[in-house]
Amino acid sequence: MSATISKNIVQAATLLREGEVVAIPTETVYGLAANALNADAVVKIFSIKNRPHFDPLIVHISSLDKVHDLVLDFPSKAETLAKKFWPGPLTLVLKKRDIIPDIVSSGLDTVGIRMPDHGMTQELLGQLDFPLAAPSANPFGYISPTSAEHVMKQLGEKIPMILDGGNCRVGLESTIVDCTSHIPVILRLGGITEEQITACIGEVTVMTTSGSNPQAPGMLLSHYAPHKKIIVGVIKNLLAKHSGKKLAILSFEDEYLRYRNYILSEKADLSEAAKNLFAALRELDNSDAEIILAEWVPNVGIGKAINDKLRRASS
Repeated sequence: MSATISKNIVQAATLLREGEVVAIPTETVYGLAANALNADAVVKIFSIKNRPHFDPLIVHISSLDKVHDLVLDFPSKAETLAKKFWPGPLTLVLKKRDIIPDIVSSGLDTVGIRMPDHGMTQELLGQLDFPLAAPSANPFGYISPTSAEHVMKQLGEKIPMILDGGNCRVGLESTIVDCTSHIPVILRLGGITEEQITACIGEVTVMTTSGSNPQAPGMLLSHYAPHKKIIVGVIKNLLAKHSGKKLAILSFEDEYLRYRNYILSEKADLSEAAKNLFAALRELDNSDAEIILAEWVPNVGIGKAINDKLRRASS
């Protein structure tokens, strides 16, 4: 039995109250959602994704005042970031209350919380009396989904419903900031840039990689990866080195007419490139190419997050 793709928010809310798992849209990527306060429901997320239990989940809320129900402390810098960027692609890691099951936080004493910037999911959260745990709606380690159709192709046989909110506007996961120390730590680069965060609260540390037992999602060395081998570098050099292979090319703005080529942004717009990245990787992964050749984008602003995803995809 395949999932129903629907815009029926009431139906999604009913399934979630019954302890089911539903795919939901956000501005970043589609999430695989369950009642964050129901450990049995959350276990289903890990099973459906084949996700290791040491990788914690993000909890999604409908309003700023819901934070205090879930955490022990809401430091001033965290509150400043929330008031500036919520709803939006920013996750704050805070000390959790016992109401958050250990399965959600992977046994850590902290939890990641965010308020998604998507009208349909905000309406859904407003109908529920519990927050939603929701990692990306894809098999663990694979390319994140940015449309309902992406979710259907990879998880449609395992869930009852996909709430269809159209294509994701941002296309990259949320930036994750650990606010439990005096100097906040960026644990994952995403839809809010390092520059935006420092402009808001001053000094931060960046620590975005963990070999095992990560403090937040998306920190493992290999992640967001297509099934095909992906190599990142200078395209013309890579073409010379792999000339005997059937190649696909993921370029930032240039066109390569002789090859299956996905251009992230013909206008060299980094936000457009971010929005297109996961869909591009998915399309080229489904092509007949043996190898995907990709290039780094300018390493500024959200370009840092794009390069971070490319680095992990090629690990």
